[in-house]
Amino acid sequence: MGDGLAAVQLAGSAEHLAGAAGLTRASLDASIKYAQSRQAFGRDIARFQLIQQKIAVMEQSYEISRLLYLRAGWMKNQGLRNTRETSLAKWFATDASFEAASEAIQVHGAYGFSDEYDVERYLRNSKGAVIYEGTSEIHQLMQAGYALGYREDAQLRCELPAYDPQIWQGA
Repeated sequence: MGDGLAAVQLAGSAEHLAGAAGLTRASLDASIKYAQSRQAFGRDIARFQLIQQKIAVMEQSYEISRLLYLRAGWMKNQGLRNTRETSLAKWFATDASFEAASEAIQVHGAYGFSDEYDVERYLRNSKGAVIYEGTSEIHQLMQAGYALGYREDAQLRCELPAYDPQIWQGA
């Protein structure tokens, strides 16, 4: 439940990056389930190294995405400016969700394109996440600007309040 609290406090594109992490997780879960039930050459396809590699990368991408959106949420909860962190997390999480969905289709083979499995929907949804709230290219340029010292966030117009659990108890 700690993840949910951080996600509730996120604003703007940060909400979408938490959703992108969820798409990565869904692609991972669907791939594991399918790979452990689909047989080829007398064994589960989950036993093949290439399938294991795809699943390992999905797992890695999910964990990184999750940590990045939790960091952005924690900063928001502290009342800190989190534009840079949210942009980085959105860029990584949405690209990772698209890659995970694409790999999930590969794991499912020809079934990946049918509506019999959810992975084709995951691919469609993940591509939308890459585009809205700033494309990956925009976030990439923002991060380059931060790294090169060309981009600096303006001062906040007003101090952001830190997260107060008393306020959220009634919500």
